[in-house]
Amino acid sequence: MSDPITGLAHMLGQPFIQHALVAGTSIALLSGLVGYFVVLRGQVFAGDALSHVAYAGALAALAAGVDLRFGLFAATIAVGLVLGLLGGRRAADDVVIGTAFAWVLGLGVFFLAIYTTHSATGNSAANVNVLFGSILGISASAASTAAWIAVGLIALLLVLARPLLFASLDPDVARASGVPVRLLGPLFLAIVGATAAEASQAIGALLLFGLLAAPPAAAQRLTDRPWRGFVLSGLLSVLCLWIGVCVAYAAPKLPVSFTIMTTSTVLYAGVVLVTTVRWPAFSRRGGAARP
Repeated sequence: MSDPITGLAHMLGQPFIQHALVAGTSIALLSGLVGYFVVLRGQVFAGDALSHVAYAGALAALAAGVDLRFGLFAATIAVGLVLGLLGGRRAADDVVIGTAFAWVLGLGVFFLAIYTTHSATGNSAANVNVLFGSILGISASAASTAAWIAVGLIALLLVLARPLLFASLDPDVARASGVPVRLLGPLFLAIVGATAAEASQAIGALLLFGLLAAPPAAAQRLTDRPWRGFVLSGLLSVLCLWIGVCVAYAAPKLPVSFTIMTTSTVLYAGVVLVTTVRWPAFSRRGGAARP
């Protein structure tokens, strides 16, 4: 097994790795593409909040005895729409999101108490899986479902990408040009919410933030061309997923979610270091996208 090629072939021949890579690749690509606009629009805090909404929604579904995916998607999409509608001007977003964040964390504790008191005996690992993911334990049918949902969300994002980019870079000019800026905000946060729900099933609600923020932020530091950065963001996110899975397979004592998030963190730190040392002027601009 010392030969890396043989080891890689052996890993890819394992059904559980195949399922993990099918689901993980699609989820990572979705997270990277959505995350590019999250970082560009300065809504990273919203992405973090929606990941916690995913946790509260999943626990609410489990406490009610229904499929946790119903709670994941219903809660995150609904809260994403509400945040988008209430946020209004970008300056008000942090206040609205922070208030919702605190309330949602309280709801999560409430539903956790109900679940652990009355329902946890039937699925004692569900709480941990929602928090930290279970990508190496995902079934073939669940992997296929996750991949198709991710494809659908990516298609929707691509339809909105051009007006969303215009509204993100210059909302006043976009509004004057007839772009429905007020509609795009809530719709985009609903997509972010659905992405949080989708990713929580594989990498966990608490760790989603790593794929949603670090690779996109790295991509924006590497290029100021928006469409190039958009594609690069998705590719870097997929790369982090694959490296994380490979490292976890080679070192079974390491949790796979930990290796994926560590890879994302190291990637971003490395990009910051390289761009600061080699391209200080570009680093001071922060890699800001330009049309």
